[in-house]
Amino acid sequence: MASPYEVEHNIKPTTKKPTRRPSMSSFFSQLDNIETQNPHAQPTPVEVAAAERLLRDQLAVLRSTAPNHANQAFLDELMNDVESLIDSPPEKVPGVPQSYLDELERVPKKALKKTDTCPICAEPFLDDEYPLVVVLPCHSTHRFDLECVGPWLRLQGTCPLDRKELNKKKEVPKPEEGEEEEEDDGGLYA
Repeated sequence: MASPYEVEHNIKPTTKKPTRRPSMSSFFSQLDNIETQNPHAQPTPVEVAAAERLLRDQLAVLRSTAPNHANQAFLDELMNDVESLIDSPPEKVPGVPQSYLDELERVPKKALKKTDTCPICAEPFLDDEYPLVVVLPCHSTHRFDLECVGPWLRLQGTCPLDRKELNKKKEVPKPEEGEEEEEDDGGLYA
């Protein structure tokens, strides 16, 4: 039955399939409490554990409706990692900053296949009208819905699939002993 507003504005009901992804507004609110602009302020273990619990709860909701055993096993593995951090929370959140998420490479909708799914929620990317799919720098096949991988990356800072740390900067190789460092003059001659 349509509401009076829908009838008045001639809004047709849609048969949009509901998404499996739970709302993470509580998680991001807790994360805002942890992160501060003061570089000398450290979050308390209780605050970090609370954020970890919210992430675990999201994964548990996804696990309860997992479409297959492989997705269920993957979510169990992620939940076990989070559980270990709840029991002994770190003093500093090892996750990546929001700016890191903003700079992740986006996958265009045209590059996605109908069979491509998010490893976390197991929903096909193209089920979304406007999919926001990112590829992690650790491997070109590690593609996720940003909504799914964002909370994990903000707290853990590792790829959910291979656990490579993503917030470490690439180090410039130093010359070995005996090798002379060449001066780079930028192609300019005096």
